[in-house]
Amino acid sequence: MRRIPLVVVAPVGLTILAVAVVVAAGIGQNHIPPLQVLGSLLHHLHIALGPLPDQVGENTLWNVRLPRVMLALVVGAALGCAGAVLQGVFANPLAEPGVIGVSSGAAAGASGVIAVGGLGVAGYAVAGGAFAAGLLTTGIVYLLSRSAGRTEVVTLVLTGIAVNAFAGGLIAFFTFSASPTARDQIVFWQLGSLNRATWDQVYLVVGLVVVGIIASMTIARRMDLLALGEYSARHLGVDVEGLRRVAVVIVAVLTAAAVSFCGIILFVGLVIPHLMRIVVGPAHRVLVPASALAGAILLVLADLAARTLVDYADLPIGMLTALVGGPVFLLLLRRTRSRQGGWA
Repeated sequence: MRRIPLVVVAPVGLTILAVAVVVAAGIGQNHIPPLQVLGSLLHHLHIALGPLPDQVGENTLWNVRLPRVMLALVVGAALGCAGAVLQGVFANPLAEPGVIGVSSGAAAGASGVIAVGGLGVAGYAVAGGAFAAGLLTTGIVYLLSRSAGRTEVVTLVLTGIAVNAFAGGLIAFFTFSASPTARDQIVFWQLGSLNRATWDQVYLVVGLVVVGIIASMTIARRMDLLALGEYSARHLGVDVEGLRRVAVVIVAVLTAAAVSFCGIILFVGLVIPHLMRIVVGPAHRVLVPASALAGAILLVLADLAARTLVDYADLPIGMLTALVGGPVFLLLLRRTRSRQGGWA
């Protein structure tokens, strides 16, 4: 398949993302036409162009819809970028942020805070517990997987499986010991949802995600050299172990920031980089931003589906991404194996 250059992917992807944001922000119980959504956005940028919604529509748009859409955009970009970095640095298309324990650790941290404080705990306490536990779990997985000053990919994956299992046990314990109300909240958090998004959450997450994406771009060239093999990369001046440490930190920060406020969202970090590698090729200076852009588009559309597929219901977004992502990944995997005998 002929690769599509970034100069084509970027404008097309940004256009699709902009259209998805405008459409998603207008759809709901209180429908707002796309032209009014666009007019309101331009009005807040001090550009008097286009019709404006009424006061109810304006309040709905800026207090409910747009925070949720923008958080979906940022979280999707974070997960897509994290998956691309992890797959690149370990040269494994099956790698995804959950492998290093950040997702299960974040879930255990959030479950612990909810079980201790119940519904009386502020949302920021739950998010803080999830973020800190995600980073801590990642650090434990990395330290336990080191041997003779090196980190083997197989050892890291097996250590991640063990730590994820332990975190799963903690989640089960917190769920069992929590009150019925807190238990419902733990289950709901693990399913993933953006229905409580606020602008404050968007501002907190977007800073960490922007830093993570920029940091990912700074190591893109070294990840390309690492694709030649560890031996060749070392002879070309790449500190392989140092690069992996930096990559693990970047992935941990991106993923922990992404799941802190919205819970576990599966398959975005696995499927999106795999798909974009087919479209734009393996060069990480192109693959990383393309994966972030595609992840943002996917999650904005997934969140739109989550709140519109069933009338007067808000489906868990993590459930939708898993239901769609699993079959899509199997199709991509079969395509790759049949056409190239390896990863695309």
